Amino acid sequence: MADFDFDIGIVGAGAAGLTVAAGSAQLGAKTLLVEKEEKLGGDCLHYGCVPSKTLIKTAAVYHQMKNAEKYGLPRLEVPPVDFTQVRDRITSVIDTIQTHDSQERFCSLGVRVESGRPVFVDEHTVALNGKTVSARSWVIATGSFPDIPPLEGLSDTPHITSRDIFFLEKLPSSMIVLGAGPIAVEMAQAFCRLGTAVTVVQRSGQILSKEDKEMADAVMDIMEAEGVTFYLSAQIRSIRDNGLQREVAVTTKKGKEVTLAAQSILVAMGRKANVDGLGLERLDIAFTRKGITVDRRLRTARKHIYAAGDVTGTHQFTHAAGYEGGVVLGNAVFHLPRKTDYTLLPWCTYTEPELASIGMNEKRAQQAGISYTVWTEAFKDNDRALAEAAPAGKIKMLLDEKERPIGVQILGLHAGEVVNHWIAAMCGRVKLSTLAAAVHPYPTLAEINKRVAGTVLAKKLFSDKVTKGLKLLFHLKGRAGCD
Repeated sequence: MADFDFDIGIVGAGAAGLTVAAGSAQLGAKTLLVEKEEKLGGDCLHYGCVPSKTLIKTAAVYHQMKNAEKYGLPRLEVPPVDFTQVRDRITSVIDTIQTHDSQERFCSLGVRVESGRPVFVDEHTVALNGKTVSARSWVIATGSFPDIPPLEGLSDTPHITSRDIFFLEKLPSSMIVLGAGPIAVEMAQAFCRLGTAVTVVQRSGQILSKEDKEMADAVMDIMEAEGVTFYLSAQIRSIRDNGLQREVAVTTKKGKEVTLAAQSILVAMGRKANVDGLGLERLDIAFTRKGITVDRRLRTARKHIYAAGDVTGTHQFTHAAGYEGGVVLGNAVFHLPRKTDYTLLPWCTYTEPELASIGMNEKRAQQAGISYTVWTEAFKDNDRALAEAAPAGKIKMLLDEKERPIGVQILGLHAGEVVNHWIAAMCGRVKLSTLAAAVHPYPTLAEINKRVAGTVLAKKLFSDKVTKGLKLLFHLKGRAGCD
């Protein structure tokens, strides 16, 4: 057996890489973790989930302050936002969480942490900081970064991405957002609430294009009511800097040519895999700009080299990266043929209200040719939602022909928390009757889960057939009604 410096080497210290590093080291594998950035944690901690949710919370509080009358409070004259204070809060939250993802912590777990940009020189060895390092298995978890499309004039026009937006010197007076995926719509709503005039330009005819159209359209309606302007099915002709503002020339859905102007342009039109400079070409490992090609065990063409997280281009969520890190551990350390299964992978877009999903939505069910029925309940009928002054949204449950849940979408207050009920239920194959019979604290938003499950059973329980049977067996007199 060949003698390697390490049992496992990991390139990239984001969610996937840190999961593998912590697990493998604690299981007794000699582990190397290499990160090119100064600090561990990856995009999620420094430029993604953590700063975005921190900013979203700040914007939500400011929005509430401006709408105090909605809660029976006196109208307030709220001063403009000082973005340096917002930026400082974001940085403080990142620094607090950084301690959990620190080099010191991982060293204490038994991980060797190195800084640098490794390059594969053969299938087991990388060149790193003027030396070579070998490992029996390697994990590529280098993540992704904002993709800058080849739009005319964009490269010559100042613009920002998710790596810049949280650390601006001041709040832009106006902003054009290119794209309408989760990052784009979250930032569009947040900056609009902080006082920026926001316009969103989307190539397709729907924002959040992977989501249920009805639910995505509802999110857009809410954002429009707050002041965000949308151009859907819009073709971007050119972009330029006129000296005072940035301009984006678009052709609208109706063929009209419009020139939009704003102080800032946010480019949020997808992600590109971090694969440049790794030397994957010499190993014949297939990849595109979107990601590295892997099988269901997350193996590349070289079976001892794995890829996990955003770098695969599959599901670009932090929780997906953590899950994939666990799959890699099963294969690389335990040598078990563990495969990925994304059937019940949940996700959430953190607009207000939030849009959370698990399993199939109508769009995906139709594409798969699956027969289904739809069951809904509105948040306006949930007492807690009314108390919170948040009646917008609904839950949408899809059942297959055997009346088993195949997907749930929730648009409503704290939908990302409410959907956890369905994660447990669907992963555990809990029956609808069990969900309907469960007792919930009152009033809670999660009661909407019990209620939508109950509507399926109520259709059977209160049917004419059951009613007639009960009358016959127990001599019931029937409905009383009112005079």
